[in-house]
Amino acid sequence: MKINGWAKNVFVKIPITNTRDESALPLIRELASEGVKLNVTAILTLEQVAGVAKMLDAKVPSIVSVFAGRIADTGVDPMPHMRESKKILAGLPQADLLWASVREVLNIFQANDCNCDVVTVPHDILNKAQKLAGMGLKELRWTP
Repeated sequence: MKINGWAKNVFVKIPITNTRDESALPLIRELASEGVKLNVTAILTLEQVAGVAKMLDAKVPSIVSVFAGRIADTGVDPMPHMRESKKILAGLPQADLLWASVREVLNIFQANDCNCDVVTVPHDILNKAQKLAGMGLKELRWTP
């Protein structure tokens, strides 16, 4: 509640589970019902997205941060996962879906194709995107 009081544009970041692997869903429900804007983070499964969706208040802005890059690290294509997450959140007009853990420039375009509302991009990937995105393959040169 203290963090929530800092400013009107502040979202309180809550991981979906704590360090003891206990669900934060009861806390999410409590804070959302108090009107606290939340960024629920470290989400990996569709079950977690669905659980969060049930706890959020449709009138309160929120961010649902799915670690798409970590999903991809397991060899699983995160795009179907993110598209389904967007569908799960469809009944929550104030909830934004965030593509987290960007690993490569392609992820920025994938997040857009999945209609994600937000994508967090590390500086090195953003710099690479500014330099290379849209470049024709004939223009691309190998550099050591």
